[in-house]
Amino acid sequence: MNWNFYRKVSSSLARYAALLWALAGIFLATQFSLPVFASDPKDPAAVPEKPGEPGAPRTSILKSSVLDTKEGLTLRLTADLGSVNITQIEPGSPPVVRYTVHVETDARGAAATQLLNNYSLKAGTSATGVEIAGALFPQPAHHANAQFWVQFEVAVPRNYNVEVNTDAGDITTGDIGGTALLKTQGGNIIAGRIGRAGFREISRGRPLARLETEGGHIKVMDVLGDLTAFTAGGHINAGNISGDASLRSGGGHIRARQIGGRADLETVGGNITVGQTASFVSVHTGGGQIDFGEVRGSVRAQTGGGGIHVMYVSGPMEVESNGGSICVTSASGAVQAATSGGSITAWINPNAPAGKGPLRLEAPSQLASGTGDIVVYLPRDLAVNIDALVSNGTEHHIEADSALHLIMQGPTSGVGPVHAMAVLNGGGAALKLRTTGGKIRLQFIDAQLALRESLLCEQADRLNKRFMEAGLAPVSFPPSMGPTPCDTNRQPEKTQPERTKNSTDWLEDWLIDLERRFRGGITEDPDEFLKRITYHPYPTYPSLAQRAGIHGFVVLQAKITKDGRVEVLKALEGEPALVDAAIDAVKRWRGKPEWAKGKPVEVISTLKFDFQLR
Repeated sequence: MNWNFYRKVSSSLARYAALLWALAGIFLATQFSLPVFASDPKDPAAVPEKPGEPGAPRTSILKSSVLDTKEGLTLRLTADLGSVNITQIEPGSPPVVRYTVHVETDARGAAATQLLNNYSLKAGTSATGVEIAGALFPQPAHHANAQFWVQFEVAVPRNYNVEVNTDAGDITTGDIGGTALLKTQGGNIIAGRIGRAGFREISRGRPLARLETEGGHIKVMDVLGDLTAFTAGGHINAGNISGDASLRSGGGHIRARQIGGRADLETVGGNITVGQTASFVSVHTGGGQIDFGEVRGSVRAQTGGGGIHVMYVSGPMEVESNGGSICVTSASGAVQAATSGGSITAWINPNAPAGKGPLRLEAPSQLASGTGDIVVYLPRDLAVNIDALVSNGTEHHIEADSALHLIMQGPTSGVGPVHAMAVLNGGGAALKLRTTGGKIRLQFIDAQLALRESLLCEQADRLNKRFMEAGLAPVSFPPSMGPTPCDTNRQPEKTQPERTKNSTDWLEDWLIDLERRFRGGITEDPDEFLKRITYHPYPTYPSLAQRAGIHGFVVLQAKITKDGRVEVLKALEGEPALVDAAIDAVKRWRGKPEWAKGKPVEVISTLKFDFQLR
């Protein structure tokens, strides 16, 4: 199959002329369009509870009190209905528990008064702390349709323990200096910082924080100890957990910024995102995506269908996907990776030994894919025995750097098992690569430094985007994980210098800046665009299309993003089967954006592929 990239002859003068015509059109439209005047902002009109009928008024009562207590004791609040908000009393205040309970009903007149007076609220002190209990009495039959709303506002001392159990309602807390047991049958739980320095030892034997809801979301900022969280279907978002974490959801996403101890994370179908961990991590999702940043320990991860992406893991790892792709940009320990249909890309780079000698795998490793490709990058001084097998392929299904000196065995003609072996630097633990119908490619790490940098940046951006969406702070990764090309302070590479300015090209720079502002990037000739590409796997000719005799050109409009990814904007020409194959390949490309005024600028161009039958 011959591959020819499309040569597009475009005149920059014509391009800029078109841009100026567009600007002129915008200018004329603004000059001769009807004016639109801004009005003063107004509050939205109240919407009646029953449209077309008078609004339903509510009757309410307010109950409040202040109870003396001591630091380090416990608030126990139970309610069959009501949302709860826990705050801390003012610094320097004597230790008290101050509470207010607001009860409302939509019943009217004397009936409302009777129902509200029947609301039971009990509060008292004991040797262990303060107890507050609220309950609705059973309503008479003629008031069965009346609705109630209850809100608890409680302020506690700074080092108080808090236990809240409500059958219906949200639980919100500020910082809690002691332990926290928060449980609701259906509302959300939002908590600030839980625990204080040195408090984990006091609560040893039980988690410092236990948060449970039968359907709502859970968010906690920091926990200075162990955390157990469960929701029957909502999301779990956690900031920094200094101890162990057990997080389980019936179907929502799980995001944890930092975990200092062991982590057990499980969701029936959502995504799992972890920024940094310092110990063993076990995660399982029924079908979502799994993303790890830095794991200073071992990993066991399984997903029913999503992809798995790991930036760095120092210990052994076992990852499995039922069809998604697996990408590991740095693995220091043994690797066991398997997917039924996705691709596997891994940089295997063990830590340097204490004395002299080559790098060595701690234990045998195996990467296996049903139909996907396997790409492995190795250090040149790794002592390893390579054993690669493609069950159904040709000699072209295994590619390797010539310095690896692979010994190939396979069919002389047609399709069949293809086996390749190599002994590097005297040999060591086995590295087995297995795929049924995909390709296997072996390269040295220093051959694709730009690709690894781009993937590290892409993964860091994806992790931090998810954390910030959840209201958590972004994660900073240590320099030991490698360069971070997405850093906005990074200077462009010398091979892609920023355009220099002089008195003769000021118009060119001005027009480029206009184009960038109006189009979000600059357009470029395809030949120049290709010079920016640093990694470009070719498309695979779909076997079904070959058997059907489908061939021809595919033309795509694509752009290099600011972080070096290549995105397909649209297909301009080609058969659908061939277009899909070309897009799948281009999505894995990496390149270098333009640089202007010290910042990266997206570049847009066209690519042409020629699918020819042999």
